[in-house]
Amino acid sequence: MGWWQINADTLAGSRFVISPFAEVFASLRLLHGARAAHPGERGWLDAHLPAYRARLTRDPVTARLVGAGIGTEWTADFLAPTPCDGETFEQAVARVRAACPRAARTDLTVSLRGPVPPVLDRDDLPARAADLLTYVWETAVRPYWPHRRRILQADVVARTAQVSRGGWASALDTLRPGTRWLGENRLQVNAHEYPPREISGAELVFVPITVQRVGWVSWEGTDRYALVYPCAGALADPGGRPVPASLGALLGTARAGVLIRLASPLSTSQLVAVTGQGLGSVGRHLRVLLDAGLVERTRAGRSVLYARTAAGQTLVEAQNRDRHRPELGSAP
Repeated sequence: MGWWQINADTLAGSRFVISPFAEVFASLRLLHGARAAHPGERGWLDAHLPAYRARLTRDPVTARLVGAGIGTEWTADFLAPTPCDGETFEQAVARVRAACPRAARTDLTVSLRGPVPPVLDRDDLPARAADLLTYVWETAVRPYWPHRRRILQADVVARTAQVSRGGWASALDTLRPGTRWLGENRLQVNAHEYPPREISGAELVFVPITVQRVGWVSWEGTDRYALVYPCAGALADPGGRPVPASLGALLGTARAGVLIRLASPLSTSQLVAVTGQGLGSVGRHLRVLLDAGLVERTRAGRSVLYARTAAGQTLVEAQNRDRHRPELGSAP
């Protein structure tokens, strides 16, 4: 397993940051693999995969570059520079474009676990990578970025609250498969057999992405490290569980949607992100649900979290059972 040695001061100074570039690179990997984790990703792939594949068909060199750079166990470093707090996509992709061509080819030998094929023995690889990433940003991510950013912000709120409730160990154990706190100042970052790294005194950031089944680690020298992880599944698929018609008729579709989402505790900002409703609307629905005894609230650090009560759970389960019950007179 790969793990980092990290002292208490470095961990205490670490933070969660949002990176549009990380979201773009994760989306590129999703397009490359074409395996959706939930219906929301499937819909996004259906909308953008044909045009992406057509672009690569017109540019076979870049197609080979993507396959070589993403690799099976390790991504070529120049393709995914370590995220910086507050960095725009344009600033990050400029770092890709400015990468040394010789270093880029060396990175590819690592991701390929072998020599670079002749078709990729050229100096324009960083520019080609930057052009493709820009294409993914402009056509497949930027149109959705305001909504995705709200989801990422909601995840950061949830993780920060988790740190407040149970400490860093509880938050790190749930970031992504293969990541957990081992004790004795050791953070396991993946399940691969890589040598441990001493990162005490370095800058450490945790970066959420909305794409599921994707995550990676990166670093620049010995000064800055990042762990990129998929945000909580309940947030990542905004379509989520449909509202039963009977529950919508009883409470109103929007209010029922809030209740459906509260199977696990969520903050107001998270509810705004996953329901697509405005802050004022979510607040009004929560007040009605609280007064009716269908949800309850608890405080976690500086965040207020809402969850269904036993009565709310019973109501949702009853409506769900009714949705699957055969109509009178139908065959059993």
